[in-house]
Amino acid sequence: MSTQESPCLAAQRLERIRRILQDRGAARVEELGRELGVSEATARRDLAALDRRGQIRRVHGGAVWAEGGLEEPGFHDKTALAAQEKATIAEAALQFVGEADALFLDGGSTVLELARLLRGRNRVTIVTNSLEVVKVLAESGPTVLVTGGEFRRLSRTFVGSLTKPFVDALHVDTAFMGTIGLARDGGLTTTDPREAYTKSLILQRARQVVLLADSTKIGKTSFVRFGSLDDVDVVITDRGAPEADLRAFRKAGVKVVRS
Repeated sequence: MSTQESPCLAAQRLERIRRILQDRGAARVEELGRELGVSEATARRDLAALDRRGQIRRVHGGAVWAEGGLEEPGFHDKTALAAQEKATIAEAALQFVGEADALFLDGGSTVLELARLLRGRNRVTIVTNSLEVVKVLAESGPTVLVTGGEFRRLSRTFVGSLTKPFVDALHVDTAFMGTIGLARDGGLTTTDPREAYTKSLILQRARQVVLLADSTKIGKTSFVRFGSLDDVDVVITDRGAPEADLRAFRKAGVKVVRS
């Protein structure tokens, strides 16, 4: 008796994976293996097949949905995806931190990696709307100021109109920002209007804006625009970012760092 898998069953599993990623925006390999009742090796092969079709995009540790506008996965799912790329981007971002700077750190998962690297910078002041950044820096390190506002559970951030009075009183040296999408024409985009509102306020209060965006974000567009390339001074990304997009960013006057 042949042990070869039925093409019909394989096709059904691929369709289920496609629907999971379409619904959630992202998923980890081990998560898919558990839900489908298959090994992680099988889940990886399935993801590779869908990636070849252009329906999803493989990233370190899992995959993200690649058709249409980007959805936002849960925060802890985001931190697990493209983890190595995010770590190297955060390392590269340290060159833009002065010894006694005032910085803004938003709620991006790559920005959180940078926060971990700043725990020994006692002379730095950090303003943030991210609960996760506060938790990382709660015990020691920089002085921390929190914007307040409406707590958005999906991104673990404080957002919306109540952040405006606090942010309007600030001037920071550098804002380190994350994004769901970064496209030549679409600009900087995210999934939630409240999140976009607070991000747009920060862009106006920073002397320098450094965008931390792994290659899965480049060339993609999400629901709400919160800025344009004109608002960005530096983009730090990984080696997987499409060169055509990076050339367009440089042409727009943005410094590009590939980590």
